[in-house]
Amino acid sequence: MKVHIFCGSNSDLPIVEKIKKVLDDQNINYSVTVASAHREPEKVKKAVIESDASVFIAVAGLSAALPGFIASYTDKPVIGVPVSAKLGGLDALLSIAQMPRGVPVACVGIDNGENAAYLAIRILKLAGGL
Repeated sequence: MKVHIFCGSNSDLPIVEKIKKVLDDQNINYSVTVASAHREPEKVKKAVIESDASVFIAVAGLSAALPGFIASYTDKPVIGVPVSAKLGGLDALLSIAQMPRGVPVACVGIDNGENAAYLAIRILKLAGGL
């Protein structure tokens, strides 16, 4: 598997569908896990540690803890997709973009799952994974 997509809840699945469409169009294999960093931290941790993906994409709204939580368990690239759940998604965007040193997370635009997929593809190409 090349890309592992996470989202915090089923309400994020419309954004996940945007990601899947781009990856499907490029014949990139992926998996999807629905799990909250707050409500199911052990499930997220286990999925990250056991994943053989080269890149992670995390779709998250509100406090948007999921991308940073994932990044704390891997050295692989993590791309955060902020969701416009509240405050037009600005709260989620700032949460993803303002990660502490040593826990990098790339951030795309609000609700922009497509760009997350395109960025993952570019990362895979650079790493020789495509």
